[in-house]
Amino acid sequence: MERLQQFISELKRRRVIRALVVWGVVAFAALQIYEPVMHGLHLPEWTLSFVVVFLGLGFPVTAALAWAFDIKASGIERTQPAVEGSDGSSTPPRPRGARLALLLFGLGAAASAPGLVYFFVWPGAGRRSVEGSGASSAAHGLPSVAVLPFADMSPQHDQEYFSDGIAAEIQGALAQVDGLRVAGRTSSFSFKGKSDDLRNIGQKLNVGAVLEGSVQKAGNRVRVTAQVVNARDGFHIWGQTFDRDLTDIFLVEDEIARAVVEALKLKLLPGQGPAPLARRATRPEAYNEYLLARHLRRLGSLESNRRAVMAFERALALDPGYAPAWSGLADALFMLADLDEYSGDMGELERRSLQAADKAVALAPDLADGYSARGWLRVAVKWDWPGARSDLEHALALNPGDAISQLRLGRLDGAIGSLNEASAAASKVAELDPLDADAWLDLGSYRMYTGNFVLARQALDRALEIAPDQFDAVRGRALLSLLDGHTKEALAAFERSTQEWTRLTGVALAQYDLGHARESQEALDQLIARHANEAALQVAEVYARRGEHDRAFEWLERARAQRDTGLRGVKSDPLLAPLHGDPRFSALLRKMNLPVE
Repeated sequence: MERLQQFISELKRRRVIRALVVWGVVAFAALQIYEPVMHGLHLPEWTLSFVVVFLGLGFPVTAALAWAFDIKASGIERTQPAVEGSDGSSTPPRPRGARLALLLFGLGAAASAPGLVYFFVWPGAGRRSVEGSGASSAAHGLPSVAVLPFADMSPQHDQEYFSDGIAAEIQGALAQVDGLRVAGRTSSFSFKGKSDDLRNIGQKLNVGAVLEGSVQKAGNRVRVTAQVVNARDGFHIWGQTFDRDLTDIFLVEDEIARAVVEALKLKLLPGQGPAPLARRATRPEAYNEYLLARHLRRLGSLESNRRAVMAFERALALDPGYAPAWSGLADALFMLADLDEYSGDMGELERRSLQAADKAVALAPDLADGYSARGWLRVAVKWDWPGARSDLEHALALNPGDAISQLRLGRLDGAIGSLNEASAAASKVAELDPLDADAWLDLGSYRMYTGNFVLARQALDRALEIAPDQFDAVRGRALLSLLDGHTKEALAAFERSTQEWTRLTGVALAQYDLGHARESQEALDQLIARHANEAALQVAEVYARRGEHDRAFEWLERARAQRDTGLRGVKSDPLLAPLHGDPRFSALLRKMNLPVE
């Protein structure tokens, strides 16, 4: 006991304990700096573990250096041994050599143990990513796979939509397997036409395996080649070629999905496997038109949506009972109604869209897509919040890995003012589909609405990194600068927008905040003259920001009468916050069936 007390006293004299505390503070600070830098530079997740181990090894080294050396005003000096006591007695012998080294190493290891245990052992603690950036599949404990778009190897190279459709259908089947995490379609398809290394793709999508393949279609025969590659080491896991008549294409999809599950050695409950597609087309020609329509929808332009509607309608003329085509038609019709350039009757398009969604649900009650389409229409068109929640939650119960339904549910939560739930949903989508700009845009918006500007900026910058020209992301980032007091920066960002009504709205807002009343009014006058039909909500935002409440409510009522789809965010819109204390604002919420606090 006396020797232990002497050793402890010597540790204090040589300031070893203090040195370990200082190193602990330095290690903690280093981790706080490195983790966001790692995600910002998209460095591999394992580098964080390497840094933690390096810092942990620093504790024994610190203990040894502190024992041997001391820092004084004159510089670093070797620590002198303790002198004899004042009564002439000598100090008891201290441990030396290997025994001393072992004691110092044990002391350093004990000091580092709490941090290492917290990081590597404690569930969900250390191995976390920045909120919303997506957790690793290891943290989930689930096997994970990304399905890349299949290459078109047909002689004329004119079957791109067909090869994309095969990959998308296989992905949809795999996403319904309990225990398998499947990367979202937006992220997986972002690698189309690129020559990225599969290991790099796996790292970016945070999956353990990658499924790739090709489709060669000739006449009524199709050859589908698929292989699974380990995304961590690049080694081949499984591969197979399927030669089938086109009448058997659905069987091919199921066969590949089941083979992938077997290759990944999933431990499924008895009877589980890839769920069969909810409804088969009765004719190959109908399925062909359906795949073409889905390909056109993903292009995102006004003209491609018009062509998608026609392709869906051709598929349904061939097979009126094909439920996936009805749900696809519902989404395409709504998109046409939402595009301000469309010259038709918006109300008629929305009515047809709702009818198509209802038809999809009636034909295939086990098809998630029908509920997802109808749920979103109930959010954006009907303002039927309970009905929308029922549909979207049912869609997710049928297909838990559906990023689109999850994103829509988050937007529903955002509309009713449940911003924490909305942020959690967007964060989950960013995990499922890490290269989906809409997910990062929504996440950044919800954070901005709650005043968390630092994290909002991270998410919005990520959205712009993925899709630099996305109108809503440009507007969101500029709006963040405006709300955060960086008005000149906001003005410059708004002026760079290629969407005119976004540019005019932003200029009117920023010029007002800068004290330039004339410039603000000029921009607002142009906005009203050119975009009164599609930008009534934005006009109201400008008036609300300028304190002109009567005019703001006039334009809000106009937006409500026009069934402006952007009005679903009225409750959380920070530009409309000056109106919240006015009884007319509560009345507007009631007209929209929104909860009033």
